Amino acid sequence: MRELDSIAVVGAGRLGTALAAALRAAGLDVRGPLRRGETPGDATAVLLCVPDAEIASAAAQIPTGALVGHCSGATGLDALAGHEAFALHPLMTVPSGAPPSVFAGAGAAIAGSTPRALAVAEALARAAGMVPTAVADVDRAAYHAAASIASNYLVTLEGAAERLAATAGVDRGLLVPLVRAAVENWAARGAADALTGPIARGDEATVARQRAAVAERTPDLVPLFDALADATRSLAAA
Repeated sequence: MRELDSIAVVGAGRLGTALAAALRAAGLDVRGPLRRGETPGDATAVLLCVPDAEIASAAAQIPTGALVGHCSGATGLDALAGHEAFALHPLMTVPSGAPPSVFAGAGAAIAGSTPRALAVAEALARAAGMVPTAVADVDRAAYHAAASIASNYLVTLEGAAERLAATAGVDRGLLVPLVRAAVENWAARGAADALTGPIARGDEATVARQRAAVAERTPDLVPLFDALADATRSLAAA
């Protein structure tokens, strides 16, 4: 499609660098990743890979005419006011030095202010190997919260498990197969059917012993343990 004749990626951080590499590997004419303030020239589409708070100011520097998109999960298209706008949020963590294949098979939340803009977002997602799904502006905060729970908060939770295990002389490496199996079971069966452990089998005496150990060894984790136990009881009851 003509709108993909030349793509400028603005933002030279991890995401911008990885997306530029993935789109270039797909055969697209990619400029960048450009640093903020560098001109995209006559690119037909500009993809802003900048922090959420800087999207509006970065968009204001782009001349009218090009389609302009951002990569924020929670931000709506109103941040790109004055442009034919699209959004493309990869549902994937991107480490430094990630290969172009890092996005292969990942989801992507897309949106567009016009059918043409939405088609550009879809085409870019597919070119990078992602599976696009349209997420409306009104739903983006909820979508992004779900992504944070699934990824960021999971890491926080595993950090808590790592700390508690260390008090028993257990290295986090021994927990890794358990974590992977739990995630794979959830992916295959959904949360309710994948749940195992003492709460799932109604063993509250064991839960009480666990809580006492948490209170003794990592007391700051007691509120987290209690909240998770209550949520797990609700899941088990469902």
